[in-house]
Amino acid sequence: MSKTYLGEFEELVLTIVAILGDEAYGNNIVKAIKMHQDRSVNLSAVHVTLYRLEDKGFVQSSVGGATSERGGRRKRYFTITTAGIAILKGIKESRTQLWDMIPQLKFSL
Repeated sequence: MSKTYLGEFEELVLTIVAILGDEAYGNNIVKAIKMHQDRSVNLSAVHVTLYRLEDKGFVQSSVGGATSERGGRRKRYFTITTAGIAILKGIKESRTQLWDMIPQLKFSL
């Protein structure tokens, strides 16, 4: 079985979905990325990434109720799956191992 890898933006979106919990939908994800990473992203790019993560089994989606403030349109909410949590943990562990291998810099005074 081949190992699945996430791109940097996929990892970012998946992490934000995990952070937002029940409030993870397109616009909230865009706002969270701006707030926490000071990075502007396109809503369409987030949606494409969410659907790719769903195809990989790392998130699942459901459609909420229609609201009048959205002109009767319904929001699609995303939640992280067990596989999504597992891949994020694996990424964190792998990065921690690499960081631990960096030699400590010594500064002389």
